[in-house]
Amino acid sequence: MSLASLVLVINCGSSSLKFSVIPLDEDTPLLSGLAEKLGLADASITFKDRAGHKTMHMLAGSSHHHALSQLFARLENMALLPRLCAIGHRVAHGGSDFQQSVLIDAQVIARIRELSALAPLHNPANLTGIDAAMALLPHLPQVAVFDTAFHQTLPPAAYTYAIPLEYQQRHQVRRYGFHGTSHRFIAAEAVKRLDLDPHNHGILIAHLGNGSSVCAVKNGVSVDTSMGMTPLEGLVMGTRCGDLDFGAAAYIARCSGQSMEAIYKMVNNDSGLLGISGLSSDCRTLQEARSQGDARATLAIDVMVHRLARHLGAHLASLHRFDALIFTGGIGENSALVRELTAQKLAVFGVKLDPQKNAYLYAGRDGVISLPGSPLVAVIPTNEEKMIAMDAAVIASALAGAVS
Repeated sequence: MSLASLVLVINCGSSSLKFSVIPLDEDTPLLSGLAEKLGLADASITFKDRAGHKTMHMLAGSSHHHALSQLFARLENMALLPRLCAIGHRVAHGGSDFQQSVLIDAQVIARIRELSALAPLHNPANLTGIDAAMALLPHLPQVAVFDTAFHQTLPPAAYTYAIPLEYQQRHQVRRYGFHGTSHRFIAAEAVKRLDLDPHNHGILIAHLGNGSSVCAVKNGVSVDTSMGMTPLEGLVMGTRCGDLDFGAAAYIARCSGQSMEAIYKMVNNDSGLLGISGLSSDCRTLQEARSQGDARATLAIDVMVHRLARHLGAHLASLHRFDALIFTGGIGENSALVRELTAQKLAVFGVKLDPQKNAYLYAGRDGVISLPGSPLVAVIPTNEEKMIAMDAAVIASALAGAVS
């Protein structure tokens, strides 16, 4: 490992800060962890080393700045701080401005702040992490990696809403898509692992977790995706409703006397698997309840799978051929039940799973789970942090070359 061969990846939320220290030539972080309950009296930070051992410390100061200072002190003690070549920041929304990762400067920060209007729950939190990291380590190149960038290749027919066009032209109201870092990673991995023709292939990616989305990838390029202007559109998720008739939302507002802001909070935080089941947003909990005959847990999973299969079938229309379906994300990688139920609904497209292989793949295992004669169906674990680290390293290297 060379002196400057590590990238610190930061994913900052409004009350949390997730981090990983990624070696450029390896997949496993040297150190990772999470600072949570930031802003509260019981804020804490947890470190996990390469062997998986965890240590948790309470934070005397509960700010993002203090959490990062504790992380940097830990890196200093481990002699890792001098090895950092860059910091990569995950940023939710890049609008139409950012089609790739960029070096952060004052102009980039200003534009991310302006784009907070499109992602009020995410971009301001991302900026908090950027501001704190730049204050503590101003000499390190800092790179913004956007969730929306991979989907900037969507054609106008895919990203345009059927409302008066002036809203897109004046207010940037259009579909952007998210989970782009994950979809980009899986798209590249699928070509390598499944021996696909890099210049002639069509794949569907189902990134399934607390947040979920489908992406249609044609020859390595995103051509359609299920999330829209915000991460709310599309699939049924942990607490997000996904697709919802706007007329239904307006009706609920009229009947209940709630404001649009209250409805927006409801469809983001109280809906999805949680809203249907009344039990949990966690698919594992619902699968257990389903196995014991819980009707609402059963319905929640059935609705999620129905919506997923419907979106996968629709996204096929954006491809010129169908070579593979990839499951990834926490649910996609670990739930044999969700994969099985989804495949059953996609049988009309010739999809057939090998029951034994499907049941075997969980907890980091990966591979092909389809039967011969079926389009390839595979499970590939995502690694968004590695993709962010690679982007940050490339930009830092180019910057160093320009300076020298």
